[in-house]
Amino acid sequence: MPPKSPIFSSTLTVRDVVFQWGRRTYIMGILNATPDSFSGDGLAREVDVVAAALDRARQMLAAGADMLDVGGESTRPGSAPVTAQEEIRRVVPVLRALRAETDAVLSIDTSKAAVAEAALAAGADIINDVWGLRADPDLALLAAEAGVPVILMHNRSNPKQAAIDPALGGRYVGVEYDDLMADIRRELEISLDVAHRAGISDEKIILDPGVGFGKTVAQNLTIVHRLGEIKEMGYPVLLGTSRKSFIGYTLDLPPDQRAEGTAATTAIGIDRGADIVRVHDVLLNARVARMTDAIVRR
Repeated sequence: MPPKSPIFSSTLTVRDVVFQWGRRTYIMGILNATPDSFSGDGLAREVDVVAAALDRARQMLAAGADMLDVGGESTRPGSAPVTAQEEIRRVVPVLRALRAETDAVLSIDTSKAAVAEAALAAGADIINDVWGLRADPDLALLAAEAGVPVILMHNRSNPKQAAIDPALGGRYVGVEYDDLMADIRRELEISLDVAHRAGISDEKIILDPGVGFGKTVAQNLTIVHRLGEIKEMGYPVLLGTSRKSFIGYTLDLPPDQRAEGTAATTAIGIDRGADIVRVHDVLLNARVARMTDAIVRR
């Protein structure tokens, strides 16, 4: 079924960057200011976190990243939550340093209004909420008042359904949906309603089906295959599959050996309608995106 006519604007301007949805795929580079990222790339492991972040950001931007997503709390299956104060301590110095050096579009990966407020003050441009404005009732109002774009992700994560393998990491098991894609769409509609009631306009909304968040390996594979059903909702779509455990369990590989698997999901996701791919390995996926765009966006 072809996508319905979009209800959002065909463009989104953030700073001086114009995102033209449907024209090409945009690359979001991941900067994890955490000590416990599932992928092993957490910047907080470094002696000088800010210097490490700047170095990685330079590499990502040079490799083709269109935006950078900074996060201060791991969301891997089985991870421990952190306080807003700790999250702010991790992300604000990084965002300030990035903003001082670059005009690149910066996103803050958080579900907490206090963190988002501090991040926006430090230079962030977009709020990326893995709980789709359903975890903190103040976040939607903050985003509306700030006039910033929001990424609304679907999430059914439940620590009780997380299974941890020492080599392959965490995954969710026993997660049941009545109808996987219909349920995801219905729950994203709830997030959309929260956004609309707060005053967030449609052109500032991006949807993310939440690969890896409260879904089994098989369900994650289905989401990538049927991503077009999220695209049919009429909003730009972000796909975040990079190095995730469903790739690891499919290929029996640890996080640092999932580049090819991620690249496959990038290509298939773009073919199914992804507008943004959120990745660790920017150069590889930027090349995959360019080649896939040349084939499918004709």
